Amino acid sequence: MAIMRDKPYPGMNFVVDLGAGDVDSPDSGLCEVIFPEATLQTTEYRNGNDRETAARKLQTLTRYGNLSLRRGAIGSLSWYAWWDAVRNGDQAARTITVGLLDEQRAARVLTWKFLRARPVNHFFSPLNALGTEPLIEHLEVAFERIEME
Repeated sequence: MAIMRDKPYPGMNFVVDLGAGDVDSPDSGLCEVIFPEATLQTTEYRNGNDRETAARKLQTLTRYGNLSLRRGAIGSLSWYAWWDAVRNGDQAARTITVGLLDEQRAARVLTWKFLRARPVNHFFSPLNALGTEPLIEHLEVAFERIEME
């Protein structure tokens, strides 16, 4: 349900559903979402009897980087518990949905869905006794397919 307009939307109003259907809880409050690169790989192919000497490009694989999520450390163990479940052999795949909101935060104007997502990296920013920045929790998620609407 993408809503097109002439002026770009600001990237600061968004909601994230980590597969639980909840976008309003503190667990779903993120400060940053870093979208992955999506690549269609190709290979070159040419028959020996082709009249043209140029090779054809054939699509082979679709590859995705990992989705990176960041939130302030709020004492929640939900990201760690999901990462730990996957580490212990549970497939625990989820669909993560990121929705961009308009300036009034009233409507979703663009949505990304990351299908069959699993955590692959979980860590915190450094502790610094002289710093003033909040402690940030990071979750890196691998997924099998991305869809937009």
